[in-house]
Amino acid sequence: MKMRLLGLLAIVGTVIGVGVVTRAEPANGVTPTVLARGTYPRFHVKTSADSLVDFDAKAKEPLDLVVRQHQYAASALCGGIPCPSSTGWHQHPGPVFITVTQGTLTFYEADDPSCTPHVVSALPSFEHAYVDDGHGHIARNESGQVATDVSVIVAPVNLPFRTDIAPPGNCAF
Repeated sequence: MKMRLLGLLAIVGTVIGVGVVTRAEPANGVTPTVLARGTYPRFHVKTSADSLVDFDAKAKEPLDLVVRQHQYAASALCGGIPCPSSTGWHQHPGPVFITVTQGTLTFYEADDPSCTPHVVSALPSFEHAYVDDGHGHIARNESGQVATDVSVIVAPVNLPFRTDIAPPGNCAF
């Protein structure tokens, strides 16, 4: 009986220890709102050669497009200390097209060893959009002003479109 109890305690301790090491970072100071979610049958859309837009998209299986708005507070609290509001580190099952509609946001990619910031501002800035490839990222409002974005997320039909991930360790924050 004593050996079983010790074994159970060792398992529980291991699970808790692994949970602490791989703990995901949740959003902080960001309010997400799903505006729409639609299921599309398989398709292949390609513009003609004389079109003003060169575009080619193909879905081999049905997929969902999720339109989501994020409102970022001017700042948030991290352990009682002021910090930038952020989405937390996360990834999506497919690409995400993000348009900043108010303020300025900074994106960091989980697989970028140099933690290069991608600063994106609302119109009339030329750089007012960001494309995420699904490998993981974080969006932070480092401006100290309110910010908003609208995202179009490609996802599997009726399945989650976001998974929180542990901070990758490539960024100092």
